[in-house]
Amino acid sequence: MADSTSTGSQLDESPSANAAAHCRTTRKDQLELARQDVRKLISEKFCNPIIVRLAWHDSGTHDKDISGFPERGGANASIRLEPELHHKVNKGLDIAVNLLQPIADKYEGVSYADLYQMASVTAIEMSGGPHISLRYGRKDAPGPESPIPIGRLPSGGPPWHDGAPGPAEHLRNIFHRMGLNDQEIVVLSGGQTLGRCHPERSGFGKPVTKYTRDGPGAPGGSPWTPDWLTFDNTYFQKVKAQDDPDLVVLETDDVLFKDPGFRPFAEKYEQDQDAFFKDYTAAHIKLSELGAEWQDETFTLEGEGPADVSADVSGLSLDPVREEEKPS
Repeated sequence: MADSTSTGSQLDESPSANAAAHCRTTRKDQLELARQDVRKLISEKFCNPIIVRLAWHDSGTHDKDISGFPERGGANASIRLEPELHHKVNKGLDIAVNLLQPIADKYEGVSYADLYQMASVTAIEMSGGPHISLRYGRKDAPGPESPIPIGRLPSGGPPWHDGAPGPAEHLRNIFHRMGLNDQEIVVLSGGQTLGRCHPERSGFGKPVTKYTRDGPGAPGGSPWTPDWLTFDNTYFQKVKAQDDPDLVVLETDDVLFKDPGFRPFAEKYEQDQDAFFKDYTAAHIKLSELGAEWQDETFTLEGEGPADVSADVSGLSLDPVREEEKPS
């Protein structure tokens, strides 16, 4: 997933100590109020991409073969905890944690896990993407430290930290471990229509391009699409065309149109935005529930849907980073 924020102001690089404080039970009335604050934050800071990336990287640590909570990873807000927050693959996400921390402080009746996932679908909708209706009531990983080892998230380029011979094998190793399939690898990769690569974070892209020289928000980085704050199917069109040197294409992007298992889905979404939105919605909902531990009462929020989850989906490229650290 994109490695950038578009915030126009500088933020403290160290995450708030309050983020690791205590676990919460989510109340619907407070989550609805928190959503209003998230909308205001996004409209002021243009931080849609990094908010989405935070939720993806939290969910994407799930291991379907581990039963214990929170060791199995997934949507449990363990990403707010050390040392996970400063794993190399999460570089820059302390910015997202700090952006959301004042909202977390204001609404103690909202779990971090629910806040991060709600903020993500709000950011997608505000970018012109689909309405995605989630279930809420996730419990937080308790801390004070995260149990998630290095190596559960994907790399954007070689050397592949799982020892895979190429990008297709790497993506399948990572996302099949989560319980996801080839279609989801492709459709969720389309979320990279939002955001940019920053070479100082991920090792990919240019310091600045014609699309990022003047903002909005903080300048810099290489996007996948010209309108990198708009959620649509342009990602697939630009990855296929590869006709603009100011747009980034990683090996994990390029392989979507080359691997015979991925190609039919990539071509489908390149041609049909409605199909992309429908299948992305279903895949995002599944991603948002990976590994979650639920409180006794769960609920949805009005105005987030309805969501059509009839598509048969399950994979994804969460973050373009040169993950040279080996999994532990």
